[in-house]
Amino acid sequence: MTDLSHPSRSVVRDAVHHIWTRERVWLAFAGLLAVVFVVDAPLGTSSVQFTIRNLIDVAPFLLLSIGIAAYASATGADGLIARAFTGSPAVMIAVAAVAGGLSPFCSCGVIPLIAALLAMGVPLSAVMAFWLASPVMDPSMFMLTTGVMGAEFAIAKTLAAVGLGIFGGTIVHALSRAGALADPLRDGVGNGGCGASKVRTPQPVVWAFWHDDTRVAKFLREAVKTTLFLTKWLALAFLLESLMLAWIPAELVTRALGGTGIVPIGVATLVGVPAYLNGYAALPLVGGLLGQGMAPGAGLAFLVAGGVTSLPAAIAVWALVKRPVFALYIGIALTGSFVSGLLFQLWVSL
Repeated sequence: MTDLSHPSRSVVRDAVHHIWTRERVWLAFAGLLAVVFVVDAPLGTSSVQFTIRNLIDVAPFLLLSIGIAAYASATGADGLIARAFTGSPAVMIAVAAVAGGLSPFCSCGVIPLIAALLAMGVPLSAVMAFWLASPVMDPSMFMLTTGVMGAEFAIAKTLAAVGLGIFGGTIVHALSRAGALADPLRDGVGNGGCGASKVRTPQPVVWAFWHDDTRVAKFLREAVKTTLFLTKWLALAFLLESLMLAWIPAELVTRALGGTGIVPIGVATLVGVPAYLNGYAALPLVGGLLGQGMAPGAGLAFLVAGGVTSLPAAIAVWALVKRPVFALYIGIALTGSFVSGLLFQLWVSL
């Protein structure tokens, strides 16, 4: 009789290794959720509902950005986009920051575009400028901020978004010239170096790619890969966010952000990094705190820091880039948010 035990063990071992190395995020999600259900079943149920609801809410932005990235790859238009980011570094950074401040993408929805731009060989300095500015302000956010907090605050937030993008892009450009940050993407996500060939050797663009089976397959492959990649990370992020909402009282945030002077601006910046409120939900909170006497600079610092480094966005960035780039992203967000709040406070004090 043939002994099948060894081949069977090999198959099981390979399957376990695949799940552990490729699906650790889902394992972490399932393990954490299981613990929550054991400790507090109603909280587990509400966390699942929170996660699903937020995934549905962010889906239109994600699908749009994923579709754009996949379309650019399938048609060859990514080469045109990459060439648009060539030329003077200062001009590239400024244009990227302004484009980010005007784009309609949220902090999560911009991630697929960032990955695509880096894979095309677009300089990290310009990408970082777009990356930092995009989640802070968009047309609908401008209108809502104006309605809740006034036109002056909305304009200040817009200028903070563009300024943060230029500030971050300039720092990254200086580091890149010194030889750092040459390969920012994690292994398996993309390769920013090889994408530069799209700029050096432009290929014809096939806008109607659906007539070419190879391009259709490439479009579907890129779209599915990015969707699955982001879904697992965002599901974990939203689960963690739901637990923060449940375990960190809103009154604690209110007390931390109250007061005037430079200290509340620094505290607001730090609190904004793991901000568990999205930009729209945070506006009424900050508006109420401003009405109670909170420093306007602290309110701006909280909104800017929270917009750039909210938990879902930070986890998505962590999954996308290498650790030095992630650390730089957090550091720039912290510094830029604090400086933005400080400058705005000085302006309103004049």
